Amino acid sequence: MKTDRRAGLEQEFLLVDPEGCVSDGADAFLRSCREVAREAGTDASVFSGECTFGMVEVRTGPHRDFASLREEYLTNLGLAVRAGREVGLRLYPLGTYPLPLTPRFRPEDRYRAQLRTLGEERFMPAGRCIGVHLHVEIPPGVVDREEVISQSAPLEGLSELVRVYNLMTALDPALISLTRSCPYYEGRLTELAARTAFYRGSQKFGWEGVYAELPELGSLHPYVGNAEDLVDRQLEGKEAWLRAMRRAGTDRELKAMSKSILDLCWRPVRVSQQNTVEVRSLDGNLPRVVLGTVALVRALAGRLVAEGLSVEPEPGVRTLVQDGSRLLVPSFDLVGGELLYEAATSGASGEAMRPYLDSVFRLAGEVVRAGSPEGRAIAELRDESGGYRTTDAEILERWGATTLGTEEGLALVREACDRLEGELAEEVPGLSAPA
Repeated sequence: MKTDRRAGLEQEFLLVDPEGCVSDGADAFLRSCREVAREAGTDASVFSGECTFGMVEVRTGPHRDFASLREEYLTNLGLAVRAGREVGLRLYPLGTYPLPLTPRFRPEDRYRAQLRTLGEERFMPAGRCIGVHLHVEIPPGVVDREEVISQSAPLEGLSELVRVYNLMTALDPALISLTRSCPYYEGRLTELAARTAFYRGSQKFGWEGVYAELPELGSLHPYVGNAEDLVDRQLEGKEAWLRAMRRAGTDRELKAMSKSILDLCWRPVRVSQQNTVEVRSLDGNLPRVVLGTVALVRALAGRLVAEGLSVEPEPGVRTLVQDGSRLLVPSFDLVGGELLYEAATSGASGEAMRPYLDSVFRLAGEVVRAGSPEGRAIAELRDESGGYRTTDAEILERWGATTLGTEEGLALVREACDRLEGELAEEVPGLSAPA
């Protein structure tokens, strides 16, 4: 499905050695990436470091159609795997590392300020959890890196920003459910969507994550009525962060860690200085799941823009329902309450989650051809009976223990790396499957 709006991807990975232990070899890996990219004649800037020496990010550029986004995503991952093989490292793709891990954070200002402000123990899951970020473009000239919204932004662009932002907010529990990946964290079975719980956190649900005590910065926020609400929300987030920095005595580091007010937000749905709505709800996962979820989101966003649909929370509505030019969505009390809780606990099998997911797929299926690249990708998220295939459910079927010893955990890591490389070998010419 083609739209006038482009989309791009960012996926984080942990680097592991052949045994499956996390390696601090990101700098050597990135040097290898630059060499592999040079030989392939591609842009090496799609590979970058992250907050720890054991984490990296692989990106795509923006694309108007899913087929070209898919091609670049797979190509770049293939190059990353080749680069890793050159230095004896592998990409671990799942949302959490299953065994105990003490990450070594980079000494850059933005990471040091976060660590000192939040506290080392509170910030630690940021180096143990990895995710996927999808950028959905909005019309040019809407976002301003200093003021959030440009004073000269066209009205149509502001309307689209609000509608896309609200749609992505409504989709948050669905994206958590579909992309649940590793159910283990620090050696134990969590019975939760582990990355959501330990990275995002929630005082409401008792999840002791990075931003549990700063929901202004890291939690899912309610729908907005207009673009001014987004500005107010960003300013509230900045003030919350400043208060936290003052308490920690780090407020002098604000300018060093942030070049834009838009940097001071780590919410699941946020406005990005790239003139996009950035969706950060997705667990790190295998390419099959990442591409299927991205195709699903793009189909819905494309429909929203093409048909000029408004997004309207409706009391009593528990699924997504199109009513003429209106897309009715559940109230935020339901999205940020029961649905979010089910996404993190029961996942796709939850009593409220199943009809909610069914409505998401139905609306996307009405605008995506079954045999198209998008249609095939979305179909990969479901099984033959019409249920939902999730990586964490597959892992539990194979492992299922409440705790993991070192050998079991390392075997799980190696298996995840094998599955990533196996999927890529089927799609990327010249890339061999793992031995």
